[in-house]
Parts: sequence; structure tokens; C-alpha cells
Amino acid sequence: MVERSTARNLVPLGGVSPDMKLKVRVVHYRHDCWYADIDDADDRQPDDPFWYADGCRTQAEAIALACTELAALDQAIAAGSVPTRISESHLTAA
Repeated sequence: MVERSTARNLVPLGGVSPDMKLKVRVVHYRHDCWYADIDDADDRQPDDPFWYADGCRTQAEAIALACTELAALDQAIAAGSVPTRISESHLTAA
């Protein structure tokens, strides 16, 4: 079973699109699990991404999930929202 963040973690930005560079990171751990996340390319500490998926069975699955989410984030940013980090998602859920 893949564990992933389900919230889009977006905050309205009033039509302003930030100049962000997002990156996808895919990591293989154990012998049968892959992890993927999306983070700011300029963030040197990958401890609080905007999105993640953990427990993917294949690299292809991790990449596909991340690319789908990256496209959704790109559309949301173009529409004037800015992503928030996983640790901040509880602040925007209310």
C-alpha cells in the first residue's frame, strides 16, 4: 500500500504566481520500496516536502505518482495558489 499525502497543500495567493523551481526526488530503500517527494529545488534540507509518496513498489510507480502531482501543483500555481509544506498542511486544512 502506498502512503502519500492527500492534501494539495495550497494557499490562495490572489492571482500572483511565485517564481518557484520544484523538483521530484525518487529514492529506493529496502529491497522493495520506493519513496518520492516534491520539494523546492533550492531547499538544501529535504525534510519537509510539499508532497510525498512512500511505499511504492516500483520506481515507475513512484515517478508516475510524482509527475501527476507535479502537474497538478503546476496548474494550481499558475492559477494563483502557492504550495505549502507537509508540516504546514494542518494550518490550511481548517
